[in-house]
Amino acid sequence: MPTLFSAYGRRFAPSWPMTLLTAVLLVAFIGLGRWQWQRGEAKQALWQQFEDAPAPALTSHPPNLDEMQRFGRVAFPARFEPAHQFLLDNRVYEGRPGYEVLTPAVLPDGRRILVNRGWIPFSGYRDQIPDLSMQATSATVSGRVDELPVAGLASGRAAPDTGKQWPKVTSFPSHEELERALGERLTRRILLLDPGVAGLGDYVRAWSPPGFPPDRNFSYAIQWWGFAVVLLVLYFGLNFRKVS
Repeated sequence: MPTLFSAYGRRFAPSWPMTLLTAVLLVAFIGLGRWQWQRGEAKQALWQQFEDAPAPALTSHPPNLDEMQRFGRVAFPARFEPAHQFLLDNRVYEGRPGYEVLTPAVLPDGRRILVNRGWIPFSGYRDQIPDLSMQATSATVSGRVDELPVAGLASGRAAPDTGKQWPKVTSFPSHEELERALGERLTRRILLLDPGVAGLGDYVRAWSPPGFPPDRNFSYAIQWWGFAVVLLVLYFGLNFRKVS
């Protein structure tokens, strides 16, 4: 490639292959940085939505839970169906494997919703189902509406069986699979039970939005943009040569 310019006894004459490779990598690094930054902004909005959800007002006529803003808080009387419960497998808390307990609850108007009563540790044996008993089958519940957790890979999914045995262990099931196993219609949203609700099991209810905090995405974005700066420094540094 011919000399583009010279200064102080050096000439800048990069090769076409190096220039093309640098341009491709530069576009990729900047694009990846923007993608991570945008993910961080979206996640930040979600986390803020979680924090800003107002305290719920008790009502015997809950709104359409499927149309509520995600993480919106509600409180209503409900009748639980402890004979038909699901155990969400592959749920980790503080590095420990365990389950989250989904229990159907019937609202005053007949709608059914799955209430996530919280996390319980794995016993170490697949054939030992944890105790899911409840002190009361009717209670006033409060919590946040949320969506079913979604697996990152399809191989991590396991639908609940449709047999008569309960409780049913499942991993990242779809709404339709849960309805089919239960044999009843369910709201698409689930309820994350508030930590202060008593009588429904002494489970861990340390709820937070899914995934890592948004700061990690912002950190990744800055790293990608840092790679872009380093790439430019190397490109110019390696292609300034002394004039012989």
